[in-house]
Formats: sequence, C-alpha cells, structure tokens
Amino acid sequence: MTKILTPPQPAPIMEIAQDLLPPGLELIVADPSKPEFYDVAGEAEYYLGSPRTGIGNEFFRAAPKLKLVQLTSAGYDRVDIEAARKARVPVSNNGGANSVAVAEHAVMLMLAVLKKLVWHHNNVAAGKWRVGDAVATRTYEVEGKRLGIIGLGNIGKKVARRVQGFDMDVRYYDIVRLSEDQEDTLGVRYALLTEILRTSDVITLHVPLTDVTRKMMSTKQFAMMKKSAILVNTCRGPVVDEDALHQALTSGTIAAAGLDVMVEEPPKQNHPLFSLPNVALTPHSAGPTWDNWTKAYRNGFDNILRMESGQDPLWVVPELRGLLG
Repeated sequence: MTKILTPPQPAPIMEIAQDLLPPGLELIVADPSKPEFYDVAGEAEYYLGSPRTGIGNEFFRAAPKLKLVQLTSAGYDRVDIEAARKARVPVSNNGGANSVAVAEHAVMLMLAVLKKLVWHHNNVAAGKWRVGDAVATRTYEVEGKRLGIIGLGNIGKKVARRVQGFDMDVRYYDIVRLSEDQEDTLGVRYALLTEILRTSDVITLHVPLTDVTRKMMSTKQFAMMKKSAILVNTCRGPVVDEDALHQALTSGTIAAAGLDVMVEEPPKQNHPLFSLPNVALTPHSAGPTWDNWTKAYRNGFDNILRMESGQDPLWVVPELRGLLG
C-alpha cells in the first residue's frame, strides 16, 4: 500500500479526498504542527497538501522514502526549494486546480474597486444613502479600459478569457511570450513591463513569489502608473511593497487597490491600508473554493499514480525540473 502523508482538513473536505482515493493508495492524516507528524513521516512516499506551515530540511530528513511533494496550492513559496533539491524530491503545485477561483476573484476585486463596492456598502449599512455626488463619488465602467496582466500563467490566461466579455483591451507581460496565433486566440497582446505600467487602467498581478518578483511593485513602478489606475493583487503579498503602495494611494499617485494577499498574514491590527477608502481587502480567500477541493485532490492523486507507474510527475515547479529524467 502506497502511503500518502496529508495534513488534517475539516471532515467534509477529508470525505472528498477519501471518495477520490484510488485503490492501492493510503492516506495518513497527521498535523504538521505536532511531533507525531514526524513520527509517521518516515513511512510516507508522498506528501499531499498545503505548505502553509512550511516544508523544509526537518521534514525531508524525517521522510527518507519521499518521492514527491504534491501541493494542493498553486503557490510554493513556503517550500524550501534548496532542501527539496538536496533531498532530490520534486515539488509539484496543484496543476491549476484553483486557477478559475483566483481568476474570478481578481475580476471581482477589479469590479469592486471600480464600483466602490465596499465604500458604498459601509455607507448604506451606516444609514447613509447616496453619499456625495456623481463628481465627488466617481465609479467607472470596465468597457474599453486597458487591463495589464503581469504573469500569464494558468490564472492570468483565465483572467484574460473572462474579461473578454467586458470588452476590455488586454495586454500582458510574462517572461514566456505566446505565439501570435496564441495571442489571437486568447485576445491579448504582449507589452513590455514599462508599457503595462504606463498605459494600463487596471493592473492585475499573477506571478509566483521569487527573489525576482519580491517588491516588484514599489515606488518606481507606482510612479509610472496612471493616476486613475488601480492595482489588483491575488498572488502573493510580498510582490507589492506595502509602504510604497500606501504612499501611492494616499498621495494620488494611483487611484485604488484590491488586495487578497498581504505581506504579513494575518496582518497586524490597525494596518495602515485598513483605513483607506480606496482599498478593498479579502483574507487570502481567492483560491480555496468549495468547487476546487475536488480538482486539487484529483490532480494530486493523478500525479501520484503517474509516479507509481514510472512516469515523470506533472506541474513540477521550475526550479526543480532538473530532478526529472
């Protein structure tokens, strides 16, 4: 029986996993925050779950039989990549299981900011009806606006498809360029990063957190943006310099922001961004919808079965693809 170590989830989610569990595979449920996790890790051939508590040297030393770390998340910044390389254990993300959810969330934040949803809700709930006038309280349509997508992976592509219905003008920047035919099919056009910053009405971030992308949006980048532009971030908080963002939002350098992620999660009480009327916040909740638990476990079990049959796993993170073959 092939043993898969997995962290505990609420009972309904574990039922999804058990219902999908293929014959010949066994789930060992153990809490990574407790000592017994490392006791059972010695027998595990696979890890399937979130990396939220961190996966590093201690775990790899405790799991000498490990063949694959299979994440149920798209992000892998809490996995110690050098420790995985030293242990010669590939790490795969969830194969886009949450890409629809995050793409929808990015579009939701875009609309929420342009329509001032949170501001209007708070006023109505406080008994204030139609505060201000059409000049002082400006809301906007998305039709004809330019959307700049930074990072055109699974999620970025799905954002591009979804905003076609809004008749937006979509540009993208990514280290990997599409062919012209692929751009035509998706309805996007490549632009340099500086072009994206200077010309976009909305910028949405969909990059992994790496040494290159950390604080990629800071004072210099905000200064390039339109004063009417908004920023949406559903990838990782540290991609944005929060101090520089606060300055840009309070000085009128950019108009507004919609954020699902922050540098520190959970953020400290009375975080400076909390008091700004031109910010919409959600609690890193874009990814885990009820729908995509099934997708994540299905992809995970499929990848494990692939390895068990002698094939290379799918969705291995770029830094560790050299371990394959």
